[in-house]
Formats: sequence, C-alpha cells, structure tokens
Amino acid sequence: MITDPLLLSIKLATVVSALLFLIGIPLAGWLSVTRLRWKFLIEAIVALPIVLPPTVLGYYILVSISPNSFLGSMYLNVFGSALPFSFPGLVVASILYSLPFAVQPFLAGFESVDRRLSEAAWTLGASRLKTFLTIVIPSSIPGLITGGVLSFAHTLGEFGVVLLVGGNIPGSTQVVSISIYDQVQALEYEQAGQTALTLLVFSFFVLSLVYATNRKVWTVWPKNS
Repeated sequence: MITDPLLLSIKLATVVSALLFLIGIPLAGWLSVTRLRWKFLIEAIVALPIVLPPTVLGYYILVSISPNSFLGSMYLNVFGSALPFSFPGLVVASILYSLPFAVQPFLAGFESVDRRLSEAAWTLGASRLKTFLTIVIPSSIPGLITGGVLSFAHTLGEFGVVLLVGGNIPGSTQVVSISIYDQVQALEYEQAGQTALTLLVFSFFVLSLVYATNRKVWTVWPKNS
C-alpha cells in the first residue's frame, strides 16, 4: 500500500477540519439565532455540495481560484504561486466541499440547547458572545464532535473535487482516493484492495464513533416519527 498519498490525505483532512471549526462555528452560531427572512438562502448555499455533483463543484472552484480570477490573482501576487494544482488549492476546495458536514451538525447542536439558559444569562448581564462561548458551545459538544469527525472523514475520502482542482501530482496533490484510482487503472488490484480496505475500516470506525457520541447526529436520511 502506498503510504504517501494516505499521509497527504490525513494532513489535508486535519487542516480542513481545523479550519472548518473556525469557519463553521461562527456561521452555525449565526444561523441558530438569526431571524432574517432570507436565512434559508444561506442554508441552501451551505448544503449545496451535498446534492451538487463533485465535478460541477470542482469546475466552479477551479475557475474561481484560477490565476485569471480575483481570488487566484490575489493569491498569486501575495504568495508567488497559483492555487490550482497545489496543496493550498486542495484545502480551499475541500473546505467548500465538506462545509455542510461541519455546519449542519454544529447547527443542530446549537439549536438543541435550551434557549431559556441563554435568556437567563442575558438577564444576568452576560453579552450574547459570552453566553455563546460559556453556555451554548459547552452544551453542544456532541454536535461539535460530530461535525469535526464527519468533515474529517468526508475530506479523507473525497475524489472528484480534489482531482479537478489538485490534479494527480505525487507528493503534492495525489491523495489516497486518487491513488486507489491509479492502482486500479494499472491493474494493481491487490494494492488497491488494501488501500480501499483501510478507508473502509476507518470510515466504519468514524461513523460508529459519531453515532455512539451523539444519537441525534445530523444525517441526510429523514428520521421516522
């Protein structure tokens, strides 16, 4: 089994999960309290990667971070390198692709907190930020764990988006899912089977951990009433 793509995938998933905590917690916190009528539009945008084909999402990400785009040209001027077909480009694409797998569990956790606790803190003089940090977040730990683990696992196994945005550069953008594809194309079925089995076992462990931690985990499947 090739270890370099697996290590690169773990590195990518770790970086993306950490950044999704920084992005997803404020976003989910805002969505849990806002009463704006167009809130549903933001929720739809966040959830879009769930239903959008990875190739379509990857194409638009590739176009938006190309050197000819505003974001891509700005990155090129600051860092001297292009975002497409690079590890930072994979990070940007993976954040967008895994965003709903972090935000929606975070949001479910925040909305499960009894609002009366927050209202009691407000009457005692606590600011909304302090209430969120000291009451809402500690009460939403299962949802935060769920979002973090799901986004890590989802990033670890992604294929279409990372192939379009990062290409297949060994040691730079060749993640484990692309490595499996290459092994199958080269008729190296034994190596592909070993790598695939590793991801299968890991994915099963991740989902078991999620469901054991939080019985109210967000899923794409509707629950029977």
